[in-house]
Amino acid sequence: MENYFIIHGSYGNPYKNFIPWLKRQLSKKGRLCIVPHFPSLEFQTYDSWSHILSSYLDIGCINSDTVFITHSLGSIFIIKFLLEKNIKIKKLITVSGFNQVVFSDDISLYESFYLDWEALSIFSSICDERISFVSDNDPYVSYDNLKSFCDSICAREKFVSGAGHFNEKSGYLEFREILSCL
Repeated sequence: MENYFIIHGSYGNPYKNFIPWLKRQLSKKGRLCIVPHFPSLEFQTYDSWSHILSSYLDIGCINSDTVFITHSLGSIFIIKFLLEKNIKIKKLITVSGFNQVVFSDDISLYESFYLDWEALSIFSSICDERISFVSDNDPYVSYDNLKSFCDSICAREKFVSGAGHFNEKSGYLEFREILSCL
């Protein structure tokens, strides 16, 4: 049975941005939708996030019928997790996904999540369909970085002009465009 995971990004949680709305939309359609809550700030590491997601893997919730919808840092996290565990999934939809971007805040919040660009090229072999939402005015990640990430995982690009970081600040408490990809 197809199931869905929505993965938030850095500084995020299951109750921010478009995530609660999307969970409601999937639930209305009778779809199983899981939205894990990952630690942020000083406890935000790949290992701490991986530990939480591994519990879902251990009980069989992550499998070849799983669809992941990820925001921001959640995108590279899921790819690294799936590659490390060698798990094949049905679909990945990334929203403002990136890799190896240096931000002005503490780099230690991100570096444990990053992968070598070459490692990303094999992701398409364990994921049947890949879609990446990108914007031309993301205040955190440049379009060039968003595009590089999209290309590196061989994803179909969904360009949305003026969408910012697809977060609450950019007006994304709902995200109707994503429903057409599910």
